[in-house]
Amino acid sequence: MRLRSLLATFGAGLATVTCLSVAGPATPAIAHGNDQHPHTCSPSVTLTGFSDALDKTTYGDTYVGNLSALASDGRGSLAALSDRSSLFRLDARTLEPRGVIPLADESGAALDSEGLVVDRDGTYLVSSETEPSVRRHSRDGKILDRLPVPDALRTAPAGRAQSNGTFEGLTLLPDGRTLIASMEYALTGDSAGLVRFQTWKRTGDGHFRAAAQYAYPVDAGLGVPEVTALPDGRLLVLERGFTAGVGNTVRLYLADPRRATDTSATDTLTDGGDGVRTVRKTLLADLVDCPSLGATAKQPQPNPLLDNIEGMAVTGRTQGRLDVLLVSDDNERATQTTRFLRLRVRV
Repeated sequence: MRLRSLLATFGAGLATVTCLSVAGPATPAIAHGNDQHPHTCSPSVTLTGFSDALDKTTYGDTYVGNLSALASDGRGSLAALSDRSSLFRLDARTLEPRGVIPLADESGAALDSEGLVVDRDGTYLVSSETEPSVRRHSRDGKILDRLPVPDALRTAPAGRAQSNGTFEGLTLLPDGRTLIASMEYALTGDSAGLVRFQTWKRTGDGHFRAAAQYAYPVDAGLGVPEVTALPDGRLLVLERGFTAGVGNTVRLYLADPRRATDTSATDTLTDGGDGVRTVRKTLLADLVDCPSLGATAKQPQPNPLLDNIEGMAVTGRTQGRLDVLLVSDDNERATQTTRFLRLRVRV
């Protein structure tokens, strides 16, 4: 395994770089803010550090990148999902890779894996945006089950979803019974500003049945790459977009689906029409407003800290705020970076 050291240079008034050390030959370095003078992105969000240490590295023979989802496994580790059919286990503190599991579909073909949940029994729920699909995998990657998907959400021509615009986010509510997948973009025929969140309910035998859908109002020009459940049933939602020559837009929202209308029987979603109550959302932070902490970008960005952020997980709670970890998908491109951001979020 080769882990590239992160070099961060700070200007006057910025905090020093702290290396977190563990036993072993290589440990990612994380650029930190000062706890007494937090680096504010907004009144609700502070940036506490970032790491580029896994950028363009390998673990054994597997490329560590293309990361599209994160999930805490409840055992002191993080699961990190690559959209090239690899599931990594990372040290929750240092982010150092500790293992990797290959994933595949029923025919052995690679998955375009985008969303990830670690269930209470240690099995994995993984969404793929190709069909789209949600499969349950054992701890060693074998397929145990496949969840039903409503026809309208299937990729055209089988359904109304656009290619590479389906199940990007996946999360399990704290009750352990309700699974939510977020479509990245609107269905053909729906308003471009409304994306569908599909839910499933766990049955008595442990399987999931398709349940309610909700309409989420996404900002113009953006999509939804990730959604993460909070203990009270609300959601953290990432919205993301990219403009060539300008860079990425990444916004973090607090969303509440609990009073939203079930749109599973609604053929067409229109802005403000049909009496549909959409998911309520509140902007927590636009990440362009975060301090860069000395980060550098390989392509134009409105803030050099930004990249193609796709994964998100709540990793703990500190002083009444949630510790949230984000990761970017580098697409194995020289102009993009595998970058982890640590946030502290007040909801």
